[in-house]
Amino acid sequence: MKIEFTPIGFIKTETENIPRHWTVSAAEGSIVIDGHYKEGLKDIKAGQRIVVLFYFHQSPRFTPDLLVQKPRHRNERMGIFSICSPVRPNPIGMSVVEVLGIAGNIIHIKGLDMRDGTPVLDIKPLTEKENIYAAD
Repeated sequence: MKIEFTPIGFIKTETENIPRHWTVSAAEGSIVIDGHYKEGLKDIKAGQRIVVLFYFHQSPRFTPDLLVQKPRHRNERMGIFSICSPVRPNPIGMSVVEVLGIAGNIIHIKGLDMRDGTPVLDIKPLTEKENIYAAD
């Protein structure tokens, strides 16, 4: 089975030293959304946290010998599905970022761990546990 994705937008940032993970990032940038999807930004608000799914477009190609890797911050080798390595069978990344504001088709964000030009595949709201049943 072949699966294809088309980016809904791209990351724009002037930050050069990108943190290794969103949990340790204060870097700022923007998600520039394709105009076809602009209306889908309705109801995203400043202060909200969103989940950004993206493609690791500059990562080395995955090979089976990389099923177990040694993360830079660990002493032992670990299975690929238990770590956040960008070198994966399907190089899809996920980050949680804070929305600083929206201007047209541009979402200004904080907590960036993606490089300039990174293709964005999807955006979802971060649903906190206490909000899951709020509609009941």
